[in-house]
Amino acid sequence: MSEIIVKEDALIATKTDLEGLVTYASEDFLTYSEMQMGDVLFKPHNIVRHPDMPHSTFKMMWDYLKQGREYFAFVKNRTKNDNFYWCFVNVTPSFSADGETLGYYAVRRAPNREILPRVEELYKKIRTIEEKTGGNKGMEAGVHFLEGLAKEQNISFNNYIFNLQFGKDAK
Repeated sequence: MSEIIVKEDALIATKTDLEGLVTYASEDFLTYSEMQMGDVLFKPHNIVRHPDMPHSTFKMMWDYLKQGREYFAFVKNRTKNDNFYWCFVNVTPSFSADGETLGYYAVRRAPNREILPRVEELYKKIRTIEEKTGGNKGMEAGVHFLEGLAKEQNISFNNYIFNLQFGKDAK
């Protein structure tokens, strides 16, 4: 497995329906995931989920999205050829004119590479928490741990992640 470095000008975008099935994938998404449109269209978006990613990060994402909120995170994705790439992602609900959630839109950019070792250590801690606690309680414990990082600084989780990406003083 080798890392593919996301270029600074990459705009890796996808849209999904309410169940997380891919309804759109940008050319950059296809390039970085080493897939063709037929590999991803109407398939679960988690086909690119890397096993190093804690389940808690995705539970938190779905919790935010179901509340109509956007979500920011660092994500390690797996490619079709078993390579991987890190990205900084923003996922947001797409709404109808009546305010009904129609699906979700995700845009990934190049991550702050200086912070990735810290993110990797953080994700290892969360996976350990998940494994020790087990099941849904493990995911809840991981979410609680993530939210605690932001609470220590009196900021939201999204602001915590944003500060990491843009080099602000997030610990």
